[in-house]
Amino acid sequence: MKLLPALVLLAGCATTGPKTPGDPYEGINRKMWNLDRGLDKAVLRPVAKGYITVMPHPIRHGLSNMLSNVSEPFSFINGMLQGKPKRALNSLGRFVINTTVGIGGFMDVAGRNGYKPTPEDLGQTFAVWGAKKSTYLVLPFYGPTTIRDGLGTVAAQWVDPYRIVVRKELSFWPAAGLTAFEFVDARANLIDSGADALLDSSADSYAVARSAYLQHRQAQIEDRDGDSANSGGDDAALNAALDDLGPTDAGNSAAPADAGNAATPASPPPQGGTPQ
Repeated sequence: MKLLPALVLLAGCATTGPKTPGDPYEGINRKMWNLDRGLDKAVLRPVAKGYITVMPHPIRHGLSNMLSNVSEPFSFINGMLQGKPKRALNSLGRFVINTTVGIGGFMDVAGRNGYKPTPEDLGQTFAVWGAKKSTYLVLPFYGPTTIRDGLGTVAAQWVDPYRIVVRKELSFWPAAGLTAFEFVDARANLIDSGADALLDSSADSYAVARSAYLQHRQAQIEDRDGDSANSGGDDAALNAALDDLGPTDAGNSAAPADAGNAATPASPPPQGGTPQ
């Protein structure tokens, strides 16, 4: 599902300090961080842990794959809009292969045969079209984003083929249930990745999450598919963020030795449903 929107739902300390370039609304953002942190502690984290407990990992893994698979048509559209036909056709090929041979996307057969994920979304398209930099925001119930990416997420609700099908074919409650499951799946994947340990042990988890999100999005925009832009890269992005903060801010943020090596999800959480 692509970026780290659900990071804001993770627990951590929120401190005040001077404004950071690119984050002029830091005071408000930190308040949103605290709000989402409270919601996570009370609701989402316990639900995600329960889901991990009762659902066997192979099935969770397959369901995450299915959520990623339904985003491939929109990746195809955005790849074409960005003038990247090779990446667009790769996404289309992944969708066809995984939907058929991969049983609706439950198995990433395409990935095993050389068709690696090349996720593209409207935020990335806007960046390619000229909006390369954008103001950082933390939204209630959604998490880290930017004005550019937030507009892309809203617009996607009306032009993403998957969202169109959900809106037209499902009544309110089934659609709401599907959205809730997307959040729980994304949160469970973050637990698997070891992100909780990294953020909980940081001196300023807000700054770590901000740095991780912006690095992750930049990697996606630049099509650096081998690093944090892709699946399994959430913990790598957090580690890079910790390094980026330096010893002054992150000197007390060393995570357990095995936290960064925790199992990572095979496919990224869907954007916009999670926490894009």
